[in-house]
Amino acid sequence: MFSFFKKKITIPHVRLSGVIGSVGRFRQGIDFSGQQEIIKKAFSFKKAKSVAISINSPGGSPVQSHLIHDYIRQLAKKNKKKVIVFAEDVAASGGYLIACAGDEIYANSSSIVGSIGVISASFGFQDAIKKIGIQRRVYTAGKNKSTLDPFKEEKEEDIERIKKLQLELHSDFISVVKKSRGSKLKDPEKNNTFTGEFWSGSTSLKLGLIDGIGNAEKILREKFGENVVIKKLEKPKGFIAKKLSASFDSQIDNIVNAIEERALWQKFGL
Repeated sequence: MFSFFKKKITIPHVRLSGVIGSVGRFRQGIDFSGQQEIIKKAFSFKKAKSVAISINSPGGSPVQSHLIHDYIRQLAKKNKKKVIVFAEDVAASGGYLIACAGDEIYANSSSIVGSIGVISASFGFQDAIKKIGIQRRVYTAGKNKSTLDPFKEEKEEDIERIKKLQLELHSDFISVVKKSRGSKLKDPEKNNTFTGEFWSGSTSLKLGLIDGIGNAEKILREKFGENVVIKKLEKPKGFIAKKLSASFDSQIDNIVNAIEERALWQKFGL
């Protein structure tokens, strides 16, 4: 007997959204421990040919970005599955590093992609505390323990040390991109690919940072047919966290974290 019904192909689809790393008590972000189980679940679909991952992030922690990237590649190799990544509004900095875990990367023509660089930001309050008559008293064991204290004058040796560290992190980032994109990259030195600049999805395609234009629904149906079942997997926000977040949102630490998080998104016009 002939079967007139084709077996449907299932593609698990994980969505990673938010700033990478800790973004405050009960605020959702992307970190390895929080996403490990959902990523592992996506690769547990034995008959799935590929795993789809959507990323919408302006970046954040380099360490968490690397951990997530490496875990995805580890599971892809172990389970012999292809990884297809989709950039949404933004896949920049650490967000793009995670995207490089994909065998293929797609984006919307208006997505923001790139920002392959490292940044450290802080404030200087030394003049402000002088005006209101506050004395800063710091005691350390180890002369470099108070590096870049925001309430003290900057020291050249501190700045040089931070810049050296940034160059090391930047070099690691570039290595990940080169390994992922390889010969797809179009003259990266000439096109300032590794300078921290970012581009639209359309320009990113020309630079070789992505493989095509299109969203997850469109691309997955083109690849696996109209009958493909896209199994969406997303870590839910727990009931307790939802309730407690309202009572903690007024605290100073959450306000500061929210401002920093907003600043990361606004860098890319969002």
